[in-house]
Amino acid sequence: MGSKQKETQTGQKASFERKLEERLSFLSKKGIESPEINKDSLVKKLRAKIRAINARLNAIADNEKKTEELAKMKAEKAAAPPKDKKGGKGKEPKEAPAEGKEKKKKKPQSEK
Repeated sequence: MGSKQKETQTGQKASFERKLEERLSFLSKKGIESPEINKDSLVKKLRAKIRAINARLNAIADNEKKTEELAKMKAEKAAAPPKDKKGGKGKEPKEAPAEGKEKKKKKPQSEK
């Protein structure tokens, strides 16, 4: 689904850039100069949409990069030989106590 979203965003970006170029050429043909063109509300909206799409595309690229790194790490971990369990942090099972020492039974409390 990520690739479809990326394709959609790039298509929308191209569309907004075309609309922006059309608007800029229209305003320049009308004789409006650069500072006034930057104040045009349609130009502002189109540029804002292009910036938003660029941010989304950067986020998608970062996510893809992170996914690739995680897959690479997982593959390396799977290819590595398994470690001994004694060296790990896990608890080791306790052995039974020696026969010489037995627990003393508690005496029941006497009733008064």
